[in-house]
Amino acid sequence: MRSKRGELGATCARLPWGRMSLLFRAILASVALTSQLFGAVPAASASEAPSSAAEGIYAAAPPRLLQIRTLVVDAARQTSTGSGFLVSADGLAITNYHVVSQVALEPGTYRLEYAAADGSHGDVTLLGVDLPNDLAIVRLDKHDAPFFAFNKAAIEGTGPQKGERLYSMGNPLDLGFTIVEGTYNGLVEKSYNERIHFTGALNPGMSGGPTVTADGLIVGINVATRRGGQLVSFLVPAKFAEALLRRVSTQEGTPNLRADIARQLGAWRAALYASFAEAGFRSNALGPYRAPDSAATWFNCWAQTNMGAKPKPRARIDTTECSSDTSVFVAEDLNTGAIRIDHSLVTAVELNQFQFASALTQQAQPRLLTAGPLRKWYTSERCHEDFVRAVPGPQHPPLRAIWCARAYREFDGLYDVSLVAVTQDDGREALVSRLSLQAVGYDEAVALGKRFLETVEVIR
Repeated sequence: MRSKRGELGATCARLPWGRMSLLFRAILASVALTSQLFGAVPAASASEAPSSAAEGIYAAAPPRLLQIRTLVVDAARQTSTGSGFLVSADGLAITNYHVVSQVALEPGTYRLEYAAADGSHGDVTLLGVDLPNDLAIVRLDKHDAPFFAFNKAAIEGTGPQKGERLYSMGNPLDLGFTIVEGTYNGLVEKSYNERIHFTGALNPGMSGGPTVTADGLIVGINVATRRGGQLVSFLVPAKFAEALLRRVSTQEGTPNLRADIARQLGAWRAALYASFAEAGFRSNALGPYRAPDSAATWFNCWAQTNMGAKPKPRARIDTTECSSDTSVFVAEDLNTGAIRIDHSLVTAVELNQFQFASALTQQAQPRLLTAGPLRKWYTSERCHEDFVRAVPGPQHPPLRAIWCARAYREFDGLYDVSLVAVTQDDGREALVSRLSLQAVGYDEAVALGKRFLETVEVIR
């Protein structure tokens, strides 16, 4: 969550004062009624006051807590800010990769500097990144400074416990350093990349800051918050930061970061699609057809229909969509790695066969998932269309298949692919199935597409 000046708007309550006054009166009346029914509620004792742990943690944090600023070299002005924290006496610090990605990809255009909560500031050197886990190690011109230590249980995977209080720190919206008290809720379910679910108010600018236990030990690194949610935030587990710190501490010199990013993206992609292929496709009924979706645990599936639309639709369309939680941040304008499977059962209501075929053509338009600006990151797409029968036999209907692909300009061997299949066994009902893959190897995509087509069946 990088913060830019000007993002502060719309943070205040928007109720007009008159309506707020009425609301407060209603609340007071409700409290008074509750007191009459159940007796007065005693005031909180000193022992029930808000946790004093946050006071102690924050009091010790200033020399160790950082704001990481990305500046345009020629303008000498910041373009974005994030947070970070010291993890060694010789000036090594951790932040998010997305906080420093501009410098990693375009070191001639951008540079880094830090401002500490104790008032010190200076230059920052980027030493290494962990792209899949959105982490980076930087070096500051600080020596013999206090630093944060890692929580041993978090590194070993045995803690914290669900419900434990945690404390997140950072510089939200460039307003100043703050501490946020929240709750540990374990790892996020249905996610390919490991993330901790933290119930706490993370805001833009806090990315890369530390989240600690009551004794001040690191359990996670601030990384994201769910837009449209309430206090739904995410942390990178501390074990990944500790592993990156060990790797950087033993490396000789500074690696070619752009080449290292490409290598890490390729390795992450290979592991992702190996896991996807290993999970395989499972078959689910959709009308008179059986349609494939993924058996991997990191997919979310939803369904909808147009039958409630007004005026009454001339073709009924029942749709299912399964999408993965697998994206990886590469650049400000490139977030890739998504996988999506969707199916539409299209049934004619008031259409003849010619009109129905025209409606199917609209439903079957290829749609490559877009992760960033097309001309900047991708070559032009190429498509091929043919009629196929993936597997002989009456349970496998003939298909009209459309295959589209485009390559990444900056990353050799990576493609975005879309495969669309339309059943051809009925003139008034058809299944439109779509497999969409981002940052996939071409041979992997061909193999997965073949398996996908083989799983489409008819059960009339």
